[in-house]
Amino acid sequence: MHDSTERFSDRVANYIKYRPSYPQQVVDTIVAQCQPENQASVADIGSGTGIFSKLLLAAGLRVFAVEPNKSMRAAAEQLLSEHARFVSIDGQSESTNLTDGSIDIVTAAQAFHWFDSEATKREFARILKPGGHLALVWNQRQLGQPFQQEYDTMLRNYATDYNSANHMNILHEDLERFAYPEKFIRFEFENSQQFDLCGFLGRMQSSSYTPKSGTDEFRVLMKAAEVLFNRYETDGEIGFEYTTRLYIAQFP
Repeated sequence: MHDSTERFSDRVANYIKYRPSYPQQVVDTIVAQCQPENQASVADIGSGTGIFSKLLLAAGLRVFAVEPNKSMRAAAEQLLSEHARFVSIDGQSESTNLTDGSIDIVTAAQAFHWFDSEATKREFARILKPGGHLALVWNQRQLGQPFQQEYDTMLRNYATDYNSANHMNILHEDLERFAYPEKFIRFEFENSQQFDLCGFLGRMQSSSYTPKSGTDEFRVLMKAAEVLFNRYETDGEIGFEYTTRLYIAQFP
């Protein structure tokens, strides 16, 4: 996962508090499409603080949460350690530390854009059982809305890593190459969050591309964000609307 391994170490608290979860339909669709056996094994790669792992556990799946960042992994362990079917793994997409042919489904929620494609594909082929599936998930902000258009412009102007770290850089052709010769089936669901000013700024600070707290770049971005919030808020809140995209393929 390149430098993404440590990018979120100082953002865990905001990540836990302000990052969106995923619609229940996402997990329901994975179960319906992949038809796993009872307590099938899922490798949730780049599992972070356990947001998606929690939903998989609730569906009755056995979850191997693979996360290279120590701070995020510790947060997931604190959240999910009471689940007997939860296993925390220090690993990454290219080297999961899972055994050969042990996994029914590989998932990656808000993480695939960090992976080294070729090395990851070899690793997934190694750990998946024959006929296993891959499910990729992203919450994507609805950029057709005026607020989100201005928010996106603000990030491009003031968050120096935004252009390189943005998951929307992943193209459909990139996914097709990864799954070849199989093809992904795409599903879309609606998702949303409501934020007051504190939550809005916290949501922004949970992102890897936000400048580090205390820097001049950080202060400039926070000021611009506050001005943007005040221009669009209604009754002290702003809505974040997402399209949650799910891609499922049987892995070659």
